[in-house]
Amino acid sequence: MKRSRIPYTVAQQFIDWAKKKIQHNIIPNNTEIYFEEREIWWVALGKNIGYEVDGKNDLFERPVLILKKYSKDMCFVLPMTTQVKKDAPWYQIQVIIEDELRGVNITQGRVISTKRLLRKKDKLDSEQFESIRSAFRKQFE
Repeated sequence: MKRSRIPYTVAQQFIDWAKKKIQHNIIPNNTEIYFEEREIWWVALGKNIGYEVDGKNDLFERPVLILKKYSKDMCFVLPMTTQVKKDAPWYQIQVIIEDELRGVNITQGRVISTKRLLRKKDKLDSEQFESIRSAFRKQFE
C-alpha cells in the first residue's frame, strides 16, 4: 500500500496540538477545578483523527456537555456544535442555550481528564439534560 504525503498544514496542526497537550498535562495536580454534571465547559479536545470531533482555533477547544462526573479528575463529555443539522439526525440532539440552537453529538462521547477543562460556559436545565442522557443511553439498546 502506497502512503501519500501528509499536507504540511495537517502535520503542523498535530505538532501544535502535541505542544498544547504537554502544557495541559503539566498543570499542577493541586489546581482544583470544580465542575458538575449538566454543565457546559470549553475544553481542550485537541486535533483528532478521521471523523472524531476536533477542537477549534489555537487552543484546540470546543464546548462540551458534562454527562457524568467520575471523580475530581475524570468525567465523560459530549461535544457540542453550532453546526446544527436541519434534519435532526439521530446522533445529534438539539438544545437551546442562551437563546441559541446548539447540537450535542451523542456518538462522540469520551472520557477526559479535568486538566482539559478551560472555562465554564453554562449549565443545562434538568429537562434538556435528561432528554440528552436518555438519547445517549438509547443508542446502546
